[in-house]
Amino acid sequence: MGTGRVALLLLATVLLQALLAPPAEGLVRVPLKKRPADENGRLHDERRRGFLSNDDAAAASKKAEAEEEGDIVALKNYLNAQYYGEIGIGTPQQKFTVIFDTGSSNLWVPSSKCYLSMACYFHARYKAGQSNSYKKNGKPASIRYGTGAISGYFSLDSVKIGDVVVRNQDFIEATREPGITFMVAKFDGILGLGFKEISVGAAVPVWYNMVKQGLVDDPVFSFWFNRHAGEGQGGEIVFGGIDPNHYKGNHTYVPVTRKGYWQFGMGDVLIGGKSTGFCASGCAAIADSGTSLLTGPTAIITLINEKIGAAGVVSQECKAVVSQYGQQIIDQLLAETQPSKICSSVGLCTFDGAHGVSAGIRSVVDDEAGESNGLFNEAMCNACETAVVWIRSQLAQNQTQDLVLQYINQLCEKLPSPMGESSVDCSRVASMPDIAFTIGGRNIS
Repeated sequence: MGTGRVALLLLATVLLQALLAPPAEGLVRVPLKKRPADENGRLHDERRRGFLSNDDAAAASKKAEAEEEGDIVALKNYLNAQYYGEIGIGTPQQKFTVIFDTGSSNLWVPSSKCYLSMACYFHARYKAGQSNSYKKNGKPASIRYGTGAISGYFSLDSVKIGDVVVRNQDFIEATREPGITFMVAKFDGILGLGFKEISVGAAVPVWYNMVKQGLVDDPVFSFWFNRHAGEGQGGEIVFGGIDPNHYKGNHTYVPVTRKGYWQFGMGDVLIGGKSTGFCASGCAAIADSGTSLLTGPTAIITLINEKIGAAGVVSQECKAVVSQYGQQIIDQLLAETQPSKICSSVGLCTFDGAHGVSAGIRSVVDDEAGESNGLFNEAMCNACETAVVWIRSQLAQNQTQDLVLQYINQLCEKLPSPMGESSVDCSRVASMPDIAFTIGGRNIS
C-alpha cells in the first residue's frame, strides 16, 4: 500500500509485469474481485501502466487454451478501487480474501486471537488450532500503511494460491486492527508482492517461496484489472507469466531501479499532449497494486488539477513566493541557472537540490525530517520549489512574463487539499485533457 494523499481520479485496465519474458507454461491464475471506493474503505496511496482488454472471439479462444496451463483464483472488483482474490491457509485450508499488494511484502490475515478490534469480527479469522500444518513462531510484528495499521505475531503454515500450495510460509496473525480502515474493507488481509528488502521481520515473501519451491516456471507475475465492474470477473493475477487475453500491442519493459518497492525511472509528464518539463532530470515512480490512486508531488498534481477543474485550496506561502520572488525566479531561469539551486540562492531553502520534489521515494518516517528548520521555512521552501517547476513549464511554452506570474498565482489557489483527494465534475471527463507519463520512452495515457 502506498502513502500519498493526492490523487488523479483515474483507473485504467492495468497489466503489471515483472522483469522476464512471458513463459508458455507453469502459470498460476488468480481471478480478482473488484470493489468500489468509498470515503472510509479506501486503502490509500501512490503509480501504474495501463493496457486495454478485449473479450473478442480470438481472446476467448486463447483463454480456453491458457486456462489449461494454470488455475484461476478470482480477483473481485469493488468500484475500481479494491481488487481482491481468494487464498487458503492451513490444512484443511481456511479461506481468506486478500489484496495482492506490490507496495508491501508481508502476508497477514486476522487472527482468532484478535479480541479487541472490531475489524476482526467483520472478517474471516485464522484459527491455528484447526490446521494440521500450523507451526508456531510467535515473533511480534506490526505494519503501518498509508491508511491503517495492524499488529500481531508471526506464524508458519501452508498457503494455497490457485492450485499450488506454498509450504512453510511465514505470515502475520493480526491481533489488532485499530480504526475503521480495515473494518469497512471488503477484504480480510493483504498479500504483499514487494521485495524482501521491505518485508517486516525479514519474512520471506510468498512470491519468493513460490519461485524457490518450483511452483512456477519463471519469476514473473502479472495483473489484469478490469475497470468495468459489472462485466464479468474483476480481474486476474497470473503467477509465472502473462495472460494474452488481456492486452494488445507490445509491452514496455523498464528496469527496477531500487529494490523494495517496484520502483522504476519515469520521464516526462504531459498534459493535453504538452510537456510539463517536470521530470526533465528524471523521476522515480513505483507500481503499487494496493491502491486505486495515482499520486505525485504537489507541483505536478496541482498543474493536473487545474487543467481538469479539480477543486483545491489556497496557499498563502505560495502566493507570497510568487509576489516576492516570482520575478527573481524568472530571471534566474532565463539566465539558465540550474533549477535546483534557485530556491537556495533566493534564501528560501537552506540547501541545493529538490526537497519537496524528490527524485527518490521517501518513506513515512522521512516526512519528519527537517522539522528543526521550522514549519514556516519548510513551507516557504516547498512553495518555492513548486513555483520553480510551474514557472519553468510556462516559460517553455513561450508565455510572457506577466502572463506567467498571473497563471502561477492562480495555481496557488488550486493546491491539493491536505485533508484528502481533490474532487472533479465527473460529467466533464470527456472534455478533460489526456494525462500521459513517459515510461521506457513510451507515452502512456
